[in-house]
Amino acid sequence: MARILSLGSALQDIYLIDKDDLTPTSIGSASIFGSILVGSKVDIDKISYEVGGGGINSAITFSRHGHEAIFMGNIANDSAGAAILKTLDRENIDSSYINCVNNKSTGTSVVLLDAKGGERTILTYRGASDKFDNFSADDLDLIQPDWMYVTTLRGDMNTLLEFFEKAKSLGTKIMFNPGGRELAEPKKLIGLLEDVDILILNKTEAAQIVPGVLLEELLYHLNNYVETVIITDGPMGGIASNGKETYRFGVYEDIKIKDATGAGDAFGSGFLAHFAAHKSFRDSLIFGAANSTSVISRIGANKGILTGDETLHLMPIQKI
Repeated sequence: MARILSLGSALQDIYLIDKDDLTPTSIGSASIFGSILVGSKVDIDKISYEVGGGGINSAITFSRHGHEAIFMGNIANDSAGAAILKTLDRENIDSSYINCVNNKSTGTSVVLLDAKGGERTILTYRGASDKFDNFSADDLDLIQPDWMYVTTLRGDMNTLLEFFEKAKSLGTKIMFNPGGRELAEPKKLIGLLEDVDILILNKTEAAQIVPGVLLEELLYHLNNYVETVIITDGPMGGIASNGKETYRFGVYEDIKIKDATGAGDAFGSGFLAHFAAHKSFRDSLIFGAANSTSVISRIGANKGILTGDETLHLMPIQKI
């Protein structure tokens, strides 16, 4: 198995779950979440305290798959930070490279979840996970990872560049899942892609970097920068190419979504967990889709993460 470093956010997720007061309501062509009056008090059916964030979710996938998982992120010395450390310890994830930030609280999300339809609105305080300029790329000399899985660093292009260049000098491979802040600077982002081995994003995100409307167009343009690209498209599945093989794929299983939080993290990290274990490109795509499906079938961004030992059924996937 591989040594995989996850770079990204660590959050405590507080779920407020209700079957009627948080039901989406249509207004014209838009929707609002719930119909709660200002100043009113609303009884919520259930509350659940979870741990999430892109860095945490991916590290859990890698560890459950049997890889040596290391997480690098920021927390604070508070109850939410303690919950994150407890989760990392329980999941057998190396937390030696966590930074404790003194002037902010641990990042926290309040997830308003409709128990009927699985729709949710997330209110996020980034806190300690808002900035990453305290990260040191020199830590890679000690970690010596085989892979580095990078989620959003909130648009900190300088830190990303330092880590990418250091990783390449060590022979560490990089899988990158950029976030909104990185996508908002497409020219700088494209400059980073020359060091990336695998890029994963959704269709909307891909269209922010390169021209195109169809998945095939977006994939073609992104393959000019990164050899292996995966573009997901929600219930429509997605497309992926490693320069030698190209696949169109559907969803792993058509199920009722209980909570879509963490679906993208589960696909990306699920793919890499399988791929880093020397599975084929095709089988890794299938596992990523299965991991994502399992996660959305439960409440919480990582409760449904698979181990890799499960027997998977067939899914729509075609080589093109």
